[in-house]
Amino acid sequence: MAIYICTKHLFTKFSGCAVWPFIFLKTETLKNNKVFLNHEKIHLRQQLELLIVPFYSWYALEFCIHLIRLKSKDKAYRAISFEREAYANENNLSYLKQRSFWAFLRF
Repeated sequence: MAIYICTKHLFTKFSGCAVWPFIFLKTETLKNNKVFLNHEKIHLRQQLELLIVPFYSWYALEFCIHLIRLKSKDKAYRAISFEREAYANENNLSYLKQRSFWAFLRF
């Protein structure tokens, strides 16, 4: 179960982010956006599987590698395996019920 925290002060470019066990939201209305919340809940599951701190290390390392390779922050962000899994499955609201362990490795 995620804990939702609404704060417009943390974000300028993003609508929200998952930091286990919290989902930080830029606006209160995002609490009603099932697709957005599903995307963030996929990240919470990834964080639990990697025991949280290694998730952030892996995420940062992938971002840096893709940034060097692609020379674009947005493209680097979109190339991260965790983001590719979340974007590919955010519309499938039952995805987390059927998701296999470490599914991000397929992305």
